[in-house]
Amino acid sequence: MIHQYRTSRDTHDRLSKQAPMEVQRSVPDLPSVWLEPGRTFQTIEGFGAAFTEASATVWQRLTPEQQSQVLRDYFSPTEGHGYTFCRVHMNSCDFALGNYAHVEQHDDVALQSFSIERDRQALLPMIKAALSMAAQPVKLLVSPWSPPAWMKSNGQMNRGGTLLPQYANAWARCFVKFIQAYEAEGVPVWGVSVQNEPAATQSWDSCIYSAEEERDFVRDHLGPELHKAGLGHIAIVIWDHNRDVMVERAATVYADAEAAKYVWGTGFHWYGENHFDHVQLVHDAWPDKKLLFTEGCQEGGPHHGSWALGERYARSVINDLNRWTVGWIDWNLLLDHSGGPNHVGNLCSAPMLATADELNVTLQSSYFYLGHFARFVRSGARRVLCAATREDLECTAFVNPDGSVVAVVLNRTDADISFNLRMADGLQTQATLPAHAIATYVAQLP
Repeated sequence: MIHQYRTSRDTHDRLSKQAPMEVQRSVPDLPSVWLEPGRTFQTIEGFGAAFTEASATVWQRLTPEQQSQVLRDYFSPTEGHGYTFCRVHMNSCDFALGNYAHVEQHDDVALQSFSIERDRQALLPMIKAALSMAAQPVKLLVSPWSPPAWMKSNGQMNRGGTLLPQYANAWARCFVKFIQAYEAEGVPVWGVSVQNEPAATQSWDSCIYSAEEERDFVRDHLGPELHKAGLGHIAIVIWDHNRDVMVERAATVYADAEAAKYVWGTGFHWYGENHFDHVQLVHDAWPDKKLLFTEGCQEGGPHHGSWALGERYARSVINDLNRWTVGWIDWNLLLDHSGGPNHVGNLCSAPMLATADELNVTLQSSYFYLGHFARFVRSGARRVLCAATREDLECTAFVNPDGSVVAVVLNRTDADISFNLRMADGLQTQATLPAHAIATYVAQLP
């Protein structure tokens, strides 16, 4: 028996369970999706999204019942997506309500004024409630958009600038302080990225690192300071920017053995051209290092009701996972109806949007498409060999720790596609995937 869950543009199906599919012979001349559960690849760490001050502020304005529902839909392992891999900003980001730093006092290299009081207003309450709802371990990646203004060459958190060399060690110790402060709040930290989008000078919080500067900061400051503080288990993620330059950036850091020994892997985003091949190239060149998708969203407003939004997510998830990525982190968990708040007007979409009166939360197509992966591919799953005989059937497959086999198939075309689904010897059936639809197929091996 093969169970099927489907989301389809032209029906009411939204992660809807379909009638079980009986095992039967394949039909000649149909395309096929074939997988080999015995041939395994990377272990999946999990799926999730980002806690931002914007998301947390919108969440706080909801009723207690709606707050619980939002977190249940995302974090419950039985009633929701079961998210297990999330991200949070250290200091402010574009999706904060304004610029702020955890060390505001100028030239405080001793970090005596360090404080996460700002986070206690909105971010930490949402994170703690989410962790409680998850009822399972959630990995948290910490990413800075900018050091404090006084540590930078341009004297401000926005518009790029660089980290001044005399403050490099103090900045590394800020990472330590932040991790310790969050863990004192009962929020464990899994890892840190060196800098969000280190090659982008933005009108919002940003800071430029060359590949060499990122390498040297990890080797000479961040790695040693984490180890000195007993935090050597904290994963360090480099790059945290688009796929276009990820090969070159990884090469510079990994070529230095002293820097590379501290680095868990490379993080990447989806803005700009797709460059899925670059993800594979990084794995092929450095197979001992991991790959993590750390941010993606549809820019330019909320995109209410867009179906292409969900399809973009699914295409990226499939292509990234098929190229050795071990986790996939969406951007904001929740935004308001305008795609904010955002202190520089950089409005974006999110899988959940609050209505203008803030009385309801609407689910975008991206929410359902992400669920086809997050709900069924569990942490600890292994990707398995999977291929389709037709390019229009985009697919990926996994074996979960409980032995269940999961295949996800996407159809972005304007026509229904019928195909043979072959999940193992003796476990095959015929399926039809409607136009602009995605389906997850789950079965226990005989």
